[in-house]
Amino acid sequence: MQKSLRPVTPAAIKAMFTDGGELALIDLREELTYSQNHLLWARSVPLSRLELRFARLVPRLTTRIVLCDDNDGLATRAADILSRAGYTNISYLDGGIAAWDKTGFVLFSGMHVPSKAFGEFVEHDSGTPSVSANELDKLMRNGTDMVVLDSRPFDEYSRVSIPTSTNVPGAELVLRVHDIAPSPATTIVVNCAGRTRSIIGAQSLINAGVPNKVVALRNGTMGWHLAGLTCDSGKAVRAPKPSQGGLAWAKSAAENVARKFAVERIDRATLERFRADNTRTTYVFDVRDPAEYQAGHLPGAISAPGGQLVQATDLYAGTLQARIVLTDDKEARALMTACWLKQMGWKDVFVLPEAGSETGKPADIVLGEPPADAAITFSALMEIDDVSIVDLSTSANYRRGHIPGAWFAIRSRLERALAKIPPRRALVLTSEDGVLAGLATGEARALIKSPVRWLTGGNAAWTAAGFPLATDVKMADEPVDVWLKPYEQSGDTEAAMNAYLSWEVDLLERIKRDGTTNFLHA
Repeated sequence: MQKSLRPVTPAAIKAMFTDGGELALIDLREELTYSQNHLLWARSVPLSRLELRFARLVPRLTTRIVLCDDNDGLATRAADILSRAGYTNISYLDGGIAAWDKTGFVLFSGMHVPSKAFGEFVEHDSGTPSVSANELDKLMRNGTDMVVLDSRPFDEYSRVSIPTSTNVPGAELVLRVHDIAPSPATTIVVNCAGRTRSIIGAQSLINAGVPNKVVALRNGTMGWHLAGLTCDSGKAVRAPKPSQGGLAWAKSAAENVARKFAVERIDRATLERFRADNTRTTYVFDVRDPAEYQAGHLPGAISAPGGQLVQATDLYAGTLQARIVLTDDKEARALMTACWLKQMGWKDVFVLPEAGSETGKPADIVLGEPPADAAITFSALMEIDDVSIVDLSTSANYRRGHIPGAWFAIRSRLERALAKIPPRRALVLTSEDGVLAGLATGEARALIKSPVRWLTGGNAAWTAAGFPLATDVKMADEPVDVWLKPYEQSGDTEAAMNAYLSWEVDLLERIKRDGTTNFLHA
């Protein structure tokens, strides 16, 4: 291993969780493999897409980084990439994931485990009330005065929803509830697909002091389906914009909750001072609706709608013990989100009550540059007679459509994939936009003797030119790159849903055995 890559023991890593320093614990294995057994606080950043994801998750070059793999060399390969990009403090879990297990420490299955476990903690700690699907169905049939609020992002809600429900993503609940249910006599039911966002959403309203009866729909749309009830699909019922009265109530209610958790507001000058501090990582997340973010946000802020930020914090903040600044011109969403993050154990969380004027989204930060001399256009590709095309897109994207004749492969496992592909005169790599294909060119060149090129613009350029995509598959590797939600899996969907819901409930006991969470009691 290279000199800059240092081994650390499982015990040393566990001590890092409580030493007060920043830590980026990165699991380099493919997403499905990661979902089967990983450290609680590890962030999933597969080596296959490391250059595309890492800089956003771990922006500070001197961050203490610990890489995890199966003791199979992924850490060495990742350390080379990160060192070339300027990262200077890189270690790896000595002996891999098996060493953590052998030491007697707890491993976790699933995705976004800290957030999911936190939801179970909140329900247990606060006694969040809930109703079953059958109970809710009975209330509906009896004409009960109530509203059903779906706390998921709009795309999830549109795919499948509870009948009569209105889409109000998690962070929007406190902001909009006053106008949705102005009468205290109206019962409010909050749902998601499973458990976490139902619990957090319902408890947000209870914490904010709404006078209504508030309950979570136990097990969400999955519970509804498992009860033999029919979900809707394709709905587009969204909460109205808050009135002046609704906004005033939301700000006051959120302020009362924020006071309990000592959430601080900051100004733009303080944010710039945070950003100039190269000894700490500062994340700036815009917790508003994505459409509001697109219309104007603070320079460099990342869109992280509040409900999703709490639901999957590991997707946004790769560095533990970092500073987090939440922006929201209406304040209520940021204040409520900040309270949840504080209760999750993030100590330095601040609210900046501004929107900003930067439009669109920040440019992607890619570590490294594809070799320009190996680029090939789609028109030049069509002139090559004897060529193998290898698509490094995710398996989900590959199945949705790829260049006709292309093989699916995973970049981090390219050697095994190329061994299955019949040799041709040339090899052309492609991916969603071509960037990943370009980054993998050098690795492919080291594995085969044939010339290796990468497709400029990737599959996007192919479709933009009007060429069709194919859906028949040629798999040179197993699709271990993607973890599928229960309702996305083939086979016995009901069994998958039941297993997932049981997994969520069991997390509370597992985090007790792990002993590294510092969730705060309400």
